[in-house]
Amino acid sequence: MHLSATPGSPRFAGDVRAITDAALRDAEALLDGGCDALIVENFGDVPFFAERVPPETIATLALALDAVCASHPSLPVGVNVLRNDARAALGLCAATGASFVRINVHTGAAVTDQGLVQGRAAETLRERARLCPHVAIFADVHVKHATPLSSEPIGAAALDAVERGLADALIVSGPATGRAPELASVSAVRASVPHVPLFLGSGVDETNARTLLEHADGAIVGTSLKHGGRVSESVDRERVARMRRAFDAVRRRA
Repeated sequence: MHLSATPGSPRFAGDVRAITDAALRDAEALLDGGCDALIVENFGDVPFFAERVPPETIATLALALDAVCASHPSLPVGVNVLRNDARAALGLCAATGASFVRINVHTGAAVTDQGLVQGRAAETLRERARLCPHVAIFADVHVKHATPLSSEPIGAAALDAVERGLADALIVSGPATGRAPELASVSAVRASVPHVPLFLGSGVDETNARTLLEHADGAIVGTSLKHGGRVSESVDRERVARMRRAFDAVRRRA
């Protein structure tokens, strides 16, 4: 669920209520189409802060996240505070009851359009224990819109994220929003940590879902579920339903 720009960001349109209302409409379309869970992120806040986001961003995310959680109390709902504010994400879970966080750089370091972004697993795990020990950490491996600072293969990075970063689930994305991961990367991560839940983090659509999902447990899908497949549009329930059918076809084969 891509929130539009929040207060203080360059594209903020001046109406916080509109952000929450749009989030609730997208949530309904996603669930009507068959999604299993939702994740909320401040996608409209470009250009992103590398790590800590300002209080107004957190406050707006809290409003949207709380509205979604309250409307669907039995549904798993997560949050991703872009670009990499894991501490804010944990605080939001503690305040709203959200059940998981996505962290773009949990271990290691990456060069991004925000500059150098470094994993803070030691801080994140200790803050989770203090604030919301039930919350799961979904960690990206070689995240999109970034170049790893080290040269370690993606399988080795995945193993570090799990064994040294204590991630509960892993995410493999393509190079950018709306672009699918290479099958070889997904397979390498699956082989490296076969016992850990693995999700696809970008670019999954009706044409590639069946191939990619044979090597993963699920996917975080955004762009291809929007009207016309355009990331700036609202969610299209029919596209969600078609994606659900593609997912179910993979499960039946398995």
